[in-house]
Amino acid sequence: MENKLQRIALSDLQLGMYVVSVVNPKKDVKVKSEGYILKQATVDKLIKSGIKEVEIDPSKTKVNEAAEKPEQEQKPKAPEPDIYQDSHSFGSEIHKARALFDDAKSLQMKLIHDIGQDKQLNIEEVNQTTNAIVDSVFRNRDALSCLSRLRIKDEYLIEHSLNVAILMSIFAKHLRLGKDIIEQLALGAFLHDLGKIKVPDHILHKPGKFTDAEYEEMKRHVNYGVEIVRQQPGIPPLALEIVQHHHERLDGRGYPNQLGAEDLDKYARMIAIVDSYDAMTADRVYKQGMYPIQAFKILRAEANNGYDQELVEQFIQCLGVYPVGTLVKLTSGKLGLISKLNKSKPLNPIVKVFYNTRLNQTIAIEELDLSVAKYQDQIECCIKPEEFDLNLLGFFKLAFFQG
Repeated sequence: MENKLQRIALSDLQLGMYVVSVVNPKKDVKVKSEGYILKQATVDKLIKSGIKEVEIDPSKTKVNEAAEKPEQEQKPKAPEPDIYQDSHSFGSEIHKARALFDDAKSLQMKLIHDIGQDKQLNIEEVNQTTNAIVDSVFRNRDALSCLSRLRIKDEYLIEHSLNVAILMSIFAKHLRLGKDIIEQLALGAFLHDLGKIKVPDHILHKPGKFTDAEYEEMKRHVNYGVEIVRQQPGIPPLALEIVQHHHERLDGRGYPNQLGAEDLDKYARMIAIVDSYDAMTADRVYKQGMYPIQAFKILRAEANNGYDQELVEQFIQCLGVYPVGTLVKLTSGKLGLISKLNKSKPLNPIVKVFYNTRLNQTIAIEELDLSVAKYQDQIECCIKPEEFDLNLLGFFKLAFFQG
């Protein structure tokens, strides 16, 4: 037996009814997809469309089924995970990060050797490594950040490009850039200084001031690098841009092309800051690196001339006044390594202490949250390990690689 359809006023339409067609004052209009009215929003939409009547199939009405639960009974949706929040603990990531850091250093050495032999680079291998760096930073940004603070004076060229790739990834994550963009930035940062291999050693490693001719040759490392990287198949344009622009400045006083602010996008401004910061804080055979806070002051002083002021402030906020891995002396005389930032109280991070300068001896490793009043201790200053004849690498391993 054929079911009887019923025409009703829209005001009589209830949740759970089965609508076959809608009716307007001029003619019947069949719905594209007939079916049950399960939400009040559907009724509201019909009212808004000027519909006055609908045709229903009463035999299909769901009388005893609640089509739409009251708002207070609806189960709240779980919030989407924030991919920019660290997904792993420092302790779970540091061992992976250490292996990755060592592998990346080995790859840098291989690249330097291959360029010296005029061999083509294995960009796929480089890409895999820099993508792994980005993945580690997304899991826990502090692990690789901490490792980047351990410098070896005679490995500057190798470590500088690696550290710039790490810092660029951390900075870009802080700015919440797309992960695909961050991967390209990390690749460009990892390759940005390869042109220095073409600069004569007596200039590259000169401890004193350059002559004008020597400085001109040193500046050519950017174009040498662009030439090397451009020849590699599969290089994304953004990675090449990082190599091209890392020494350009907003006021047009950079090199090699003296580009001005109007020609330098956000990524060029970022690499200028990151590259300069790492160069200033790096120890070299002929000079000690600055403390991070000193480098921050220089970046701020030159903001809006050489560097983008807003990005400089974001970079400082990203790394913290005392970046993870920084060696500090507390007012109590204890020495320790910054192990975690405190965003709400940047002057009061978490410190792993391991040495007492008043007793001139090591102490049991303890983690102090300087924002907690019970410790009554504050950072007095940053220090260098040689000031107390410390084996920093040894203490670092004890502090961060136990267990």
